[in-house]
Amino acid sequence: MISFQEVTKAYDSDKAALENVSFEIEQGEFVSLVGKSGAGKTTVIRLLMAEERPTSGKVLFEGKNVAEISSSRLPEFRREIGAIFQDYKLLPFKTVHENVAYVMEVMGAEDKDIERDVGEVLEIVDLEDRKNAFPVQLSGGEKQRVAIARALIHRPRVLVADEPTGNLDPYHTEDIVRILRNINKLGTTVLLATHDKGVVDKLGKRVITLDEGRVVRDEEKGKFILS
Repeated sequence: MISFQEVTKAYDSDKAALENVSFEIEQGEFVSLVGKSGAGKTTVIRLLMAEERPTSGKVLFEGKNVAEISSSRLPEFRREIGAIFQDYKLLPFKTVHENVAYVMEVMGAEDKDIERDVGEVLEIVDLEDRKNAFPVQLSGGEKQRVAIARALIHRPRVLVADEPTGNLDPYHTEDIVRILRNINKLGTTVLLATHDKGVVDKLGKRVITLDEGRVVRDEEKGKFILS
């Protein structure tokens, strides 16, 4: 489904952010991408979402070279990949329901479809009873669940989570990981970029470890191990 083939990404500095990175992710996998700050985790995500182009090598999604997708097709492509981040990026003056619905409204969806789909994703993230709350009324964990619901609204095939628990306490961290597991069980591929050792070790899923832009470990049931 996702294939990085000898990918190098260099910016203006002498040191490459990624160097000769190769790995495959199959449909339905749950993969943790780990490494120290600056190891290249966010660069991997930006390349996958066509926000960056590799200096050399290829990033493939369903066999298509992501770097060759035309600008007119990018919005359609990115609907295949839902993304959540450490900062929730919620609209402060919209309710939970409105924050999630806004994505569909921008795309011109009909009201009946919006009501149906928003209700379904809020159920997935256990926020049906908070649909009329505003972000200021939510805990950090609830805000992240809204962000997950928004990422799911287009039924993406892949959910990318970049440090989604970085601002959360252990209780809310466990809650978010539980939801990510449930989403994965529904068939969505999950790529989790994190430096949270506790989360990775508890998951017991595949772990790809980056160090200074290189893949140094790729284990089917891995642990968070940094040299």
